[in-house]
Amino acid sequence: MKALREDYLNNGFVVIPSVFTESKIDELILETVRLCREQGSQLPKTHLLTNETHSPKIYEELSDDELLTHFLALHFPHKMSPLFRSMLDSAELVQYLAELIGPNVKCMQSMLFVKKSGKPGQAWHQDEHFIPTRDRSLTGVWIALDDATIENGCLWVIPGSHHAGVLYPVRPPTSEEYDGAPESFDYPHSPDEAVPVEVTRGSVVFFHGYLLHSSLKNRAEEGYRRALVHHYMSAESLLPWDCGGQIPVTRDNRDIMMVCGKDPYEWKGTEDVLKPYIRGEARSA
Repeated sequence: MKALREDYLNNGFVVIPSVFTESKIDELILETVRLCREQGSQLPKTHLLTNETHSPKIYEELSDDELLTHFLALHFPHKMSPLFRSMLDSAELVQYLAELIGPNVKCMQSMLFVKKSGKPGQAWHQDEHFIPTRDRSLTGVWIALDDATIENGCLWVIPGSHHAGVLYPVRPPTSEEYDGAPESFDYPHSPDEAVPVEVTRGSVVFFHGYLLHSSLKNRAEEGYRRALVHHYMSAESLLPWDCGGQIPVTRDNRDIMMVCGKDPYEWKGTEDVLKPYIRGEARSA
């Protein structure tokens, strides 16, 4: 474990292969389909299909593969499903989180990316830009639900780019390669420094909140590059995260879940403010 932490501190990321079993990954994929079918049928068509002639009811009639074609991401799936909630503090993850972050760890976010062939990637960015912590302890956990390859749009990282402790400016993405999420720019790194992070399904990538990372479009002829992503941090730190204006930044965001250790701010209680939602084709993600 000591070597693991050293690699994480030096490079800004580590890969742990085969953390989750094939059966667990199959469970998560089945639950993904269920959520898309169930939640999608309840949402306005403008949130989902680009074809305005379609009714949300159409999701009940599509095959599983056709269904997933219309979705890009599910935000806060742990608030939609007990199975996804159980993933936040799974024993398989907690042993590494305690080593990389510390004995007291809380989680504030989960995202489920459904990236079918032809779907865009995300431009270079730093997660701490979106989820600010006071102690720079933000850690992303990227769980591969499919083999992630260069062809189907695996993660790319710039090793060591977290060392400066600087959040670089952002702008709208400058390439159709990417979705609509903001793009970091004006950072002192060359594209030649980027390396692909190819992993097999069930493997996990842990990465620092200041690490520059991105992904490219899924160029495979068919298939998916699905990934479940969690964000964690030290429970000792306050969380001034407004999540798009839903919570005042002057507050300590208490829409969190403790995953190991003790909560120093337990006296504040927790709250359920941030609402889960699904992003489809009409809202690029």
